Amino acid sequence: MKKLYNFFDLGLSNEILEVIKQKGFEKPSPIQALTIPLLLKNEKDIIGQAQTGTGKTAAFGLPIIENTEKNGITQVLVLAPTRELAIQVAEEMMSLRTNREIGILPVYGGQPIEGQLRRLKRGVEIVVGTPGRILDHLKRGTLKIDQLSYMVLDEADEMLNMGFIEDIEKILSQTNKDKRMLLFSATMPLRIIKLARNFMSEYEEIKVSPKRLTVDLTDQIYFEVNSSDKFEALCRIIDIEKEFYALIFCRTKLKAQHLGNALSDRGYDAAALHGDISQNQRERILDQFKKKRIRILAATDVAARGIDIQELTHVLNYSIPQDPDSYVHRIGRTGRAGKRGTAITFITPSEYRKLMHIQRTANAEIRKEKIPKVKQLISMKRKRIIEEISEIIEMKTFDDNLQVAYELLGDHKPDEIIAALLTHAYKDDFSPEKYAKIRDVKAPSENNSPDLKGTTRLFIALGNKDNISKRKLADMIKKETMIDSHLIQDIKVYDNFSFANVPFAEAEQIIKAFRRMGRDNKPLVVKAKPEEKKGKTNFSRSKRKRR
Repeated sequence: MKKLYNFFDLGLSNEILEVIKQKGFEKPSPIQALTIPLLLKNEKDIIGQAQTGTGKTAAFGLPIIENTEKNGITQVLVLAPTRELAIQVAEEMMSLRTNREIGILPVYGGQPIEGQLRRLKRGVEIVVGTPGRILDHLKRGTLKIDQLSYMVLDEADEMLNMGFIEDIEKILSQTNKDKRMLLFSATMPLRIIKLARNFMSEYEEIKVSPKRLTVDLTDQIYFEVNSSDKFEALCRIIDIEKEFYALIFCRTKLKAQHLGNALSDRGYDAAALHGDISQNQRERILDQFKKKRIRILAATDVAARGIDIQELTHVLNYSIPQDPDSYVHRIGRTGRAGKRGTAITFITPSEYRKLMHIQRTANAEIRKEKIPKVKQLISMKRKRIIEEISEIIEMKTFDDNLQVAYELLGDHKPDEIIAALLTHAYKDDFSPEKYAKIRDVKAPSENNSPDLKGTTRLFIALGNKDNISKRKLADMIKKETMIDSHLIQDIKVYDNFSFANVPFAEAEQIIKAFRRMGRDNKPLVVKAKPEEKKGKTNFSRSKRKRR
């Protein structure tokens, strides 16, 4: 295939090209340049291998919209592994559909099904959904997929990893044989290849080589920090840097939203981006981010797909990436266009070996650094202010304020005036009390377990009789407190109660969260008594008290 340099070369209609122009797309990505002509010109199925964030949605979305007309029949089904991705794909396709009135509907769990039922009854041409909810509609008879023109499996390997492969096979078995099938996946495990052979006709393979990790312009560092100290550590890093224009990756949409809110409350120009944000909100936030009105964006991996900003100074992994590929893709957002960038990763004590695996597999050099001390931060702030004021003096850009200066000099000493102006302008910026204490962390490079010195033994008034298990107990605590489950150690479950070890700070947080969740409005979680900590608990006595 010849090399294609712009969308005009791909065979798209003028109507679609105008939409592309309005969206600001300048040239097709490799997967778009390879996929779009094939979908427009021949009848073969397609297997596309490309990493996340390479523009796959537009690659299949543009030609599908080009070939879809409004008729009230479902002509296109796109399967995605998560609700966030289903929403994103649907919204992206909506933004590409020009003035055509074709219906595009995302369907996923966790959303009232009644609205989906009404839309499907009226007729929808393109359905984007998660396997579970699509199967639900098929069982209800509210979705028909026997007249499809296109069947798309997006992020097929992720759906395999999440255990959806059997659901996908059930869905495919209900589709018509004369459809065109498109399968996109970052990797090609044997189960995906088998799926393709069983359900696809003659197909063409497209492979886009993953971007190689560029380390020459990206400084990669990591900080070891307790989970509860991550936010304070982040604030110190932001304050120590001369410029911080960053994308911060979080594992969950809830964590991204909490972090964006917390940074805004602290006075930073920050926002959050995740799957629960509408397309209009997303576009508004991204526009502000590109114009640097927002300088810090907390986002999930899925929500960050498609963000292409050349000037980012930092990428920060607030949550450690799930795998080396994710790490490479995340940090590739900085150190671009000939400018240096910094990739920062936070790890908790138990994540040390995972980071070392990422370092080996990605062939990256990630060095350890220490969280800045409060004295360093204040010293750096003072130094920068002196530099900024000196630059104003040298540039002589203070003429408008000379009159005020003369009036002040008539009544006060120069050093008092300067000190007062600094206090007025910077208030508590130089106060050590602005920063909370960060606990020291020991790297568990030998045993890969958290440092449990300084822990509290908790008594939980739930046990086997309450259908509780170690996993359920850890998940329950994590859900209510957002505390990482690796901090919950040495869980013991008995018939009527359980015990667990957690660090001091997290113990107080857990006790507070569960203080009114026990029987008779009593605390569900309390600190264990001294004799219980030593392993001398009188279990029979404890049981009698509970009766």
